[in-house]
Amino acid sequence: MNELKLETSPYLLQHANNPVHWKAWNSKTLANAKEKQRLILISIGYSACHWCHVMEHESFENDEVANTMNQHFINIKVDREERPDVDAIYMKAVQLMTGRGGWPLNVVCLPNGKPVWGGTYFRKNDWINTLEQLQELYQSQPEKLNEYAEKLHEGIETLGITGEKSAEFDSTVLDTFLAKWQKSFDWEFGGYSRAPKFMMPTNYQFLLQFGYLTKNEKLLDYVDLTLTKMAYGGIFDTVDGGFSRYSVDVKWHVPHFEKMAYDNGQLLSLYANAYKLTKNELYKEIIEKTTTFIEKEWSTDEGAFFSALDADSLTSENHLEEGAFYVWTIDELKNLMQDDFELFSNVFNVNEFGHWEHGNYVLIQKESLDEILEKNHISIDELRLKKEKWEQILYKTREKRPKPRLDDKCITSWNAILLKGFVDSYKALRNENYLKTAIRNAHFIVTKIWSADGNLRHTYKNEKPSINGFMEDYAFVIDSFIALYEATFDEKWLLHCKNLTNYCLDHFYDEKKQLFRFTSDLDEALISDHYEIEDNVIPASNSVMASNLFKLSVYFENSHYEEIARQMIAQVIPSVDYPSAFSHWLIAALHFSDYQKELAICGEMSLVHLKEINQNYFPSVVLSGSEKKSDLPFLQNRFVENETLFYLCQNKMCLAPKNTISGVYKDLKY
Repeated sequence: MNELKLETSPYLLQHANNPVHWKAWNSKTLANAKEKQRLILISIGYSACHWCHVMEHESFENDEVANTMNQHFINIKVDREERPDVDAIYMKAVQLMTGRGGWPLNVVCLPNGKPVWGGTYFRKNDWINTLEQLQELYQSQPEKLNEYAEKLHEGIETLGITGEKSAEFDSTVLDTFLAKWQKSFDWEFGGYSRAPKFMMPTNYQFLLQFGYLTKNEKLLDYVDLTLTKMAYGGIFDTVDGGFSRYSVDVKWHVPHFEKMAYDNGQLLSLYANAYKLTKNELYKEIIEKTTTFIEKEWSTDEGAFFSALDADSLTSENHLEEGAFYVWTIDELKNLMQDDFELFSNVFNVNEFGHWEHGNYVLIQKESLDEILEKNHISIDELRLKKEKWEQILYKTREKRPKPRLDDKCITSWNAILLKGFVDSYKALRNENYLKTAIRNAHFIVTKIWSADGNLRHTYKNEKPSINGFMEDYAFVIDSFIALYEATFDEKWLLHCKNLTNYCLDHFYDEKKQLFRFTSDLDEALISDHYEIEDNVIPASNSVMASNLFKLSVYFENSHYEEIARQMIAQVIPSVDYPSAFSHWLIAALHFSDYQKELAICGEMSLVHLKEINQNYFPSVVLSGSEKKSDLPFLQNRFVENETLFYLCQNKMCLAPKNTISGVYKDLKY
């Protein structure tokens, strides 16, 4: 029977009424497969996945398909967001078998869990035929499947293993990486010269930082172009804020309409840093709209954040359709805008440039408001007011439509990413509400997610945490708590970081490989250990942890932390081929370059000066400070009564303390 009604994951519950006898991933199900010696069919997806829904409707809701699956297989449905460890292992297998991956991810395994076949989306008849052939092969020639499974397993074990490490990081390699990287830049619309177009926030964090540090104006122009074009929509929802996951075209126009927490958290941080450098009002608007969207749509009463909004929503005919909530027809817009329709059309391209399909338009700017006002003889203040009024009209109209489905589980790593996004937004704009939201979320993590045994949990729903935390949860929570400390100088956040880091060293760190496993040594082993190395739409937990360890080594003067971070970077950087897949590693590597600096602000005015410094873009500075005497190793013997002093250090050498912030600015800038 289908057992998914017993689960809490929105994705699994979506399949609870399928005629397929779905089971959840657990030890009981896996033991049952071994006992009965039946092939295992593992189908992995997530609630906001459009093609997952399509395959469910075409195949998993079909009795003929269900009969084939139920007769021959132990069928396991996995929410990749709940079990990223399971997803990572079988994604490796499918990439080895087919050269590509994606979701839905479908894998057939031997009773021991080792994969023998896999792919992504399949049409109904192809799905049935393939499953029947696999079952026949398993019955007639099991030795062939066993032999293939062992060879594939060897490949899984070695995939992603880094090469030999170098003794030290050489910053000159960054110029080589950049020369190769720039060949893929799209100088018309920003991003990369391909479609579909993913935002990859960590790529632009590195390029922004490196462009600033090296005074590379061309690189900064490219980042500005990319952030501007993304802000113009339609990948950005100008009506209600928030970014969709990616665009299907080169101009960031037609999105794959789901909104994910991890994208929006990272993009808040990116736009906040870009605003600190440029003071671009468009970036400020993006931050304000996105934070409003997150607080309105994803915030819980406990201070947590939900995970996602689905790509699909109901049409007026009550059919689920991708993007139905977000698109407009010309007749709708003419009726809503009345006399302003022509000007509205100029701003949001209700024309061939903004047309999607079937008479539907996705709002997108092509030009800046300054360029538009020159053609329409209108002042910038009047045009901005009109734009705000139009968006309010569209928002009120759209709110009457059926909303996309909400994934209401809370994922620890994604909450931490959003937490940092709010902290960075606070630093840039000094909006105290952003800091309050971040602190509230941090308290949620400490009180609801962090157990008395020292471990984090990965998910939270219905007032209950579940699933032992993965390395990504620890890495991003530590990262966000460091950011919170740098916004408040409240040392309890650093002490939390130290405790979590030591837990990671005890239960995740592999001394032989000098990397952190994705899964705790307290959890049941999968068919292979997974070491997350490549930075993707979310940075790899190992690259984030390398940066965390360096910063904590400064605060606590802990040479062990520093040495582990150095070893991690030294073995990964030499094996980098495509720098875009290792951009957060490059950010971590900059800690060991001549650009790295540390600043301590000690004295009763430290928090006042901290706010001012945080409004500026100093990406390679580790901040610390206190209003009173502190026991934090980096701050010891640096507090002087009735004075506020600034201590700037670089490569373990510190300048003489200064008593004015103006003198420090000169030393902080490159």
